[in-house]
Amino acid sequence: MKKRTSRRGIDVNVDELDRIIDAAMREPLNEDDGRTLKTAVHAMAERLVRRRNTEKTSAVLEPKTTSGTGTATSEPGQSCPAGHGRNPATAFTGAERVRVKHAQLKSGDVCPECREGKVYCQKPKTLVRIVGRPPLQATVFEMERLRCNGCGEVFTANEPQSAGPEKFDATSMAMTALVKYGAGMPFNRLEHLEKQLGIPLPASTQWELVKRAAGSLWPALKELIRHAAQGSVMHNDDTGMRILKLVRDLEDGRTGTFTSGIVSIWREWKIGLYFTGWKHAGENLADVLKWRAAELEAPIQMCDGPLAEHAKTGGRGGPSG
Repeated sequence: MKKRTSRRGIDVNVDELDRIIDAAMREPLNEDDGRTLKTAVHAMAERLVRRRNTEKTSAVLEPKTTSGTGTATSEPGQSCPAGHGRNPATAFTGAERVRVKHAQLKSGDVCPECREGKVYCQKPKTLVRIVGRPPLQATVFEMERLRCNGCGEVFTANEPQSAGPEKFDATSMAMTALVKYGAGMPFNRLEHLEKQLGIPLPASTQWELVKRAAGSLWPALKELIRHAAQGSVMHNDDTGMRILKLVRDLEDGRTGTFTSGIVSIWREWKIGLYFTGWKHAGENLADVLKWRAAELEAPIQMCDGPLAEHAKTGGRGGPSG
């Protein structure tokens, strides 16, 4: 006996369907056979629409409507028309996910439409909703205080655990650094934006947050430098930079300060490094090359002519410390 199960969980007996079709050629279908055939056809048609959303099936089958609303709904996984200009829900990897249960049904319940089959979970329908919030959002906890009118003792509610021990937590430091150095928004501009949104955040405070967080990133920076040193092609250049305070070697006769940008192509990645100080790009690249594996050939350097000469003095075989 040939027996198959559709994706919606209905058993389809192929031999039974053959018997019903053969009998229909000789005499009208009875009610039981008609219901069996109809259920099997609907299950297979639903599976066909789900797996093959072609022009032919779209033209033959009517769009499925939501019960009680009469509005057409697309099947899960059905692609949107080309040029719609919207990202799929799967692209919002950083979004909060809220699972919404059906108000009346759960998996395994009897189908309210045909009263014969059972409903089972499918890929959920998705809605994307985007709201605006400040880059840094503040919460004010108000602990209730009660005072005795006899002895004057004051009783204060305990601080909630969600408040945490610090005014600025690790996420606020990371977001400040990301907005400044990842999105290129100056501290003063972020201060102005947060002030408009009712959250005082002075530029000096932002600098202190970034300074506190910088130390924990040093291991990651060292690893990036090590990987960048193994690159096959390296681009480097300088730009002038003004900084408030820089401890300079007394024997160094130079007065300028620079930010050197080094972009290394390593395997399929591009690694960008930035160094600010009195060294120029050639000297900074030479420091990076000290991390280069000794067995590798010299990389291709893309830069101005004078910078290449300074980079040639870089050592090999590991970091100098």
